Amino acid sequence: MGEAPRAAVATPPAPTIMTFANNQLLAALVGVNDRHLARFEQRLGIELSARGNSVVLQGAEAECAVAKLALDDLYARLEKGQAVGDGDVDGAIRLAEAVVHRKESDALGAAQRHEIRTKKRTIMPRNANQSRYVEALRGQTLVFGLGPAGTGKTYLTVAVAVQMLITGQVDRIVLSRPAVEAGERLGFLPGDLREKVDPYLRPIYDALFDMLPADEVHKRLENGEIEVAPLAFMRGRTLANSFVLLDEAQNTTPMQMKMLLTRIGENSRMAVTGDPSQVDLPPGTRSGLVDALEVLAGVEGIVTIRFSHDDVVRHAMVTRIVRAYDARDDRKAAGKTGDAS
Repeated sequence: MGEAPRAAVATPPAPTIMTFANNQLLAALVGVNDRHLARFEQRLGIELSARGNSVVLQGAEAECAVAKLALDDLYARLEKGQAVGDGDVDGAIRLAEAVVHRKESDALGAAQRHEIRTKKRTIMPRNANQSRYVEALRGQTLVFGLGPAGTGKTYLTVAVAVQMLITGQVDRIVLSRPAVEAGERLGFLPGDLREKVDPYLRPIYDALFDMLPADEVHKRLENGEIEVAPLAFMRGRTLANSFVLLDEAQNTTPMQMKMLLTRIGENSRMAVTGDPSQVDLPPGTRSGLVDALEVLAGVEGIVTIRFSHDDVVRHAMVTRIVRAYDARDDRKAAGKTGDAS
C-alpha cells in the first residue's frame, strides 16, 4: 500500500517590517516595555516586536494591515509633537479597522480633519462616530449626542466648546447638568449651594482642566467666560454668542428640556448629551430627552448622533460591561414582547 498523502502545511505569511527614522519617537510609539505593541497584539491577535529602528509584524494579512495603518497614524501624531497614550492606541486601531475591514477609506482622514486643538492638548476623534459628532458640533446649531458612558460625548463637546472660545468663535461657554442623581435631592446634601451642586458638575470641571491651564480655568470662571451651573439656573435667560452643553439630559423633565432649548440666542451652539437608557428620574416621570427626541424628529437644523457600545473609548472592560447590560436589556425587551403576543 502506498503512503497516505500528507496534509499540506500552510506557509505563514511573510512578516511586515516597518522602519522609522527617529528612534526617540519610535520609543514613544512602542511604549514603555513595549506596552503599546502589547495592546496591538491583544486587539488584533498578531505578533509585534521592536528591533532596532524597526517594528516587525507577523500574523494574518488583514490584521497586519490594520496595525501598519494605525502605527503610521500614531507615528505621524508623534512627529507633530502630540502625546500617544493607551487610549490613542486603541482609537488608532479602531479607525484603521474601519478602513481595512469596513472599507471606510476616509476614516483616518476624517479624524485628522476633525482634531481639536486646545491649550493643553490636541484631541483626535477615535472612531467614525466621534468624527461625525465633532463635525456636527462645529457645523450645526443644535446637536443631540446619545449613547452609553465612555463614548466621549461630554469630553468631545467640552473640547469643541473650549476651542471655539479660545479662537473667538463664541464669547462664553455655558456647561450644565440637571442636579438629579440616583434619587438624591440637593436639600439633603451638606454645605452651601455651590458645595451641593459641584459633585454633579465634577466631570465637566475635569474636562476643562484637561484642556486649559488651571489658572486660566479659574480666571475664565471668575469673569464669566466659562459658566458651570445646574440646569435650574438657566431659566429666564437668553444665551447669545455662547456654546451651551446640557449633559446627562436624560434626567431632565420635558418642561426643563423645553426651557433650555428655547434659551438659544444669536450666534450660539447647543449640544445635548445623554443616555436614554439610564434615567434616574422618579418612577413615572417622563425623560425630557426622550420627549425632545420625539417632538423634534425631522425639525430642520437639528442633528442627532447615536453612539453604541462599539464606540466606547474607555478601558476595554467598560465596553464588555456595557455590552453585558445591553444584552440583558435586549433579553428583557424580548421577554415583554413575547408576553404581549
